[in-house]
Amino acid sequence: MKWRWPLVCLALCSLGADAHVPDRFDTVIIDAGHGGDDQGARSADGFWEKDLVLDVALRLAERLRARGLRVVLTRDSDIHVPLEERTSIANDARGDLFVSIHANAAPSQNARGIETYFLSLEASDAAAESVARRENEVFRSARAAPAATADSLLGILSDLIATEHLEESNEFARFAHRELSALTPASARGVKQAPFVVLMGVQMPASLIEIGFLTHQGEARDLAKQAHRNSIADALARAVSAYGRRHDVRRGAALTLDTPPAERTQ
Repeated sequence: MKWRWPLVCLALCSLGADAHVPDRFDTVIIDAGHGGDDQGARSADGFWEKDLVLDVALRLAERLRARGLRVVLTRDSDIHVPLEERTSIANDARGDLFVSIHANAAPSQNARGIETYFLSLEASDAAAESVARRENEVFRSARAAPAATADSLLGILSDLIATEHLEESNEFARFAHRELSALTPASARGVKQAPFVVLMGVQMPASLIEIGFLTHQGEARDLAKQAHRNSIADALARAVSAYGRRHDVRRGAALTLDTPPAERTQ
């Protein structure tokens, strides 16, 4: 009878290898907008968007890593990263969520507030279209003509819809907006859709966050403060954690009592 034990062991090992392992939320891609020669928006006091959003991105990364998540940054210094490279970094890392951080600007110095976006072929309103046009400008020369056609964009959106990425992008955008708008409730501008090229190539749920207007004197003054940037990073970390919990429940990977305490806080 002894000869049967290796076969039994082999069968049990095979069952274990074939057992379904839930796809747990564990990797976040943080994209700090602009960088290098692309400076982005500028406050009246000379505060550049590229520096502000990098600072917030690094603070957010620190908080997410403390929650046990793997974080990949598309840039961690003042360098220009082309669109294709940002997309490749995100997709090669097999991220569960892509968060692109930006600061807003407008011709009117009265414009203010938080906006969160997810991808759409058409902007949800004229203001959203204007924001997308400004943020896309830096990538204009890098885009091949065929990639900018409506048919191509519709194909991308069809793929996203098929994989539920749009629905999940919307979900995270709403979590982020809820948390950020709690910091300054009076100036919340809502969740919107727009054709941001930086969101188009990533193969995961993705959202672009405008954390305030550098052209608004009061918001620019707040964004220049370390304490306010900490509050933004805290708010986004809470949004990521809330989204991650929903992600795990949907995929049957919800945390249990056996989960280490450090992971239960995610």
